[in-house]
Amino acid sequence: MKGMLNILSAMLFVCSFIYAQTNDDQCFICHESTGDEIAELYKHDVHSQRNISCNACHGGNSRTDDMEIAMSGKEGFIGVPKGDDISNRCVNCHSNKEQMKKYNSTLPVNQQSLIQNSVHWQKSISGSSHILQCTTCHNAHGIVSVKNPSSPAYSLNLPALCAKCHNNAVYMRSYNPSLPVDQFQKYRTSVHGLKNERGDTKTADCSDCHGSHEIRKASDVKSKVYPSNIPKTCSNCHSNSEYMSGYKIPTDQYKKFSSGVHGIALLEKNDLNAPACNSCHGNHAATPPGVESISKVCGTCHALNAELFSGSPHKKAFDEKNYPECETCHGNHHILTATNELLGVGKNEICGKCHKENLNAEGFKSARLMRKLIDSLDVQILYAKKLIDEAEQKGMEISEAKFKLRDANQAKQETRTIIHSFDIEKFKEVVEQKGLTVASSVIDESKKAINDYYFRRYGLGVSVLIISGLAFTIFLYIRKIEKKKNF
Repeated sequence: MKGMLNILSAMLFVCSFIYAQTNDDQCFICHESTGDEIAELYKHDVHSQRNISCNACHGGNSRTDDMEIAMSGKEGFIGVPKGDDISNRCVNCHSNKEQMKKYNSTLPVNQQSLIQNSVHWQKSISGSSHILQCTTCHNAHGIVSVKNPSSPAYSLNLPALCAKCHNNAVYMRSYNPSLPVDQFQKYRTSVHGLKNERGDTKTADCSDCHGSHEIRKASDVKSKVYPSNIPKTCSNCHSNSEYMSGYKIPTDQYKKFSSGVHGIALLEKNDLNAPACNSCHGNHAATPPGVESISKVCGTCHALNAELFSGSPHKKAFDEKNYPECETCHGNHHILTATNELLGVGKNEICGKCHKENLNAEGFKSARLMRKLIDSLDVQILYAKKLIDEAEQKGMEISEAKFKLRDANQAKQETRTIIHSFDIEKFKEVVEQKGLTVASSVIDESKKAINDYYFRRYGLGVSVLIISGLAFTIFLYIRKIEKKKNF
């Protein structure tokens, strides 16, 4: 009984509220009486619910049923706002903190400043107004919260809303001919898009990646999709373990990426050519690369490595075992700098994971020999560098040897690539002929320069002794002559 009374009380309150509202709003009463569709939409509008009358946007006097008075210029009637006047009417309240507080609204009051710095705040073709107004995305009448499923800006409706312009090739050609017009179709093929289409409001929609009012060009350093900002944008969801709990995927990708070779290059060294999340997963069609496509994704940058691997004996083995190609050895998000430690059959070395002395023995021997060769090259290069430094400190001309050492270092870099062929003969050719031979030549030249230094030094010492001895002999001889003259 008590529950029924509460329901009746609530209904009475709502009815009295609507009556009080419509009773004062003669604009609404008149339009509703004619069966106007706008009046029906306005019944559910957030402004109507806060007792904001039609004249707040259209001007005029809403308290009189005299049309001439209600729509007179003296009463401030402007009719249907056009162009920028539409948004100007909105910001009269939405940029006024006190006004919004009056209606118990918690919405931010900086939308105008945000949109004025956005890519959408550019002049229309006519030049008389901007291309986007508040009503473009939120409607004019029947405006509801973006959390309401009937709102065009609701998460499940937003991709289609954005597509109204961004899928229109004729329209987009007028403002940005270089921008693709198939983002919506691509989005619908992505993990995000598929889940969004199935009713999952938590998956990323356009605003999650691009922003809402503050959308900027991807080339703008403040844009959420500027290359160095993309990892952080993705991590807003993907690093939130509570938010991602229902998807059964790791939430440490950003942490791993940041400490990997790609993340360090992008986030610390600000190398915008380094890959971000979208480089591997795609933009609007974002999807984790499949086992078969990982090498294709990596190969867009590491083309020669991918080509060598495709002709290597590992290609067939990986296909048979359904191993992801690049990821198996290098990882995915936490990709380490290629060092000697990745090669070999020791406890923590990559090759030893599959190749054992009694299992895949041929590969075991090759990996062990390759590691021995590359370590030998490192030792020779370091030794050659030490000798060059010593020769330079002694003031010897050693520039040609220094130049040659660059070739040895280049050979070392080549091994990082040729290793993907997993051909021991090709690897030996690079290490021995291009690396060790050059390093040995540099070592010989450096030693010769150092020996020349000591030869010259010893020669100078001997020369000084001989000259000093001759000088002393001459001195004694002169003294002897002087003594004879005195007698």
